[in-house]
Amino acid sequence: MIYFPSLLLRTGALLLTTVACQTESAVVAPTAPPVAHVATGSLGLAGDPADVTATTTGGTVLMGGSVEVDAAMRWMISKAGGGDFLVIRASGTDAYNPYVFAELGGVNSCETLLLNSRTLANDPEVEAKIRGAEAVFIAGGDQANYVNYWKDTKVEEALNYLRNTKQVPIGGTSAGCAIMGRDYFAALNGTVTSDEALRNPYVSKVTLGRNDFVDNPWLTNTITDTHFNNPDRRGRLVTFLARINKDNATSGARGIGVDEQTAVCVEPNGTAKVFGLGKAYFLQQNGATNTPETCISGTRLQWYRNKQAVKAYVVPGTATGTGTFDLTTWQNGSGGTSQFFYVDRGKFYAN
Repeated sequence: MIYFPSLLLRTGALLLTTVACQTESAVVAPTAPPVAHVATGSLGLAGDPADVTATTTGGTVLMGGSVEVDAAMRWMISKAGGGDFLVIRASGTDAYNPYVFAELGGVNSCETLLLNSRTLANDPEVEAKIRGAEAVFIAGGDQANYVNYWKDTKVEEALNYLRNTKQVPIGGTSAGCAIMGRDYFAALNGTVTSDEALRNPYVSKVTLGRNDFVDNPWLTNTITDTHFNNPDRRGRLVTFLARINKDNATSGARGIGVDEQTAVCVEPNGTAKVFGLGKAYFLQQNGATNTPETCISGTRLQWYRNKQAVKAYVVPGTATGTGTFDLTTWQNGSGGTSQFFYVDRGKFYAN
């Protein structure tokens, strides 16, 4: 679920006034403004409907939900080169259009596409609209809809083309952030709480996807989680890591948890900057041999390892993104603190 700031919930009406001026000798026809072609699935466009070509820089925004982080959105806009900003979603309104175009500014236009079927997700016009954008932001909602509607479609292909070939910034908040990693929580059977996941790592609600959707640089072997502090989702992200490692016979699973009103902005060089009011958590198994002691269906998770099972680097957000973490090595950070997470008989602990 996504929560918009009050500004984004405002609605308004567009008043169209046509004035004809006639003299005794001539009729002066008004010059018609450019008219936007309403794309398939479009909820509307704010700004200039004429397409532009701009020089862009790649980047990824992982936003934790609730109120948008203006600084992170401006970071994304700065990489769009003044081009066209596109929002895609499977439910909701065009509320981002005035927020991005009028309040934040710096883009040629902002348009929202509502893509709530596989038919729309495979529409050539939708694909062309996404491929032509200079920035794409995935709104919140239900990530199961994004998996069901967009995975293995032209939308997926277009997103991966933008991020890896055209090199434009993409990002998402809440459910939109949840699908950013190469590993992801699909929520196909609904959401899951930390307590539910810790009691049984294989409960039916824990539906995970891997290497078959969004292909984001620096997020290989990485799963994201949002609304991290409301409710406390540290236990479920640790459970996701345990499952990924166990199911894929690996020790390399990593997790990024993002609090509400907080965003992680990943630069092309792999530096992750943390903006906002909350914290971002960068999690990984503490060494190749410290696998979960018990991670099986119907049994409480046990991942103790002398109270040092999972390493966590916790970075508080700031207005200027001064706290960082290096996603190229997963070893170096600045402005944060190191912790260990562990699970004892289905109970989560941090030290």
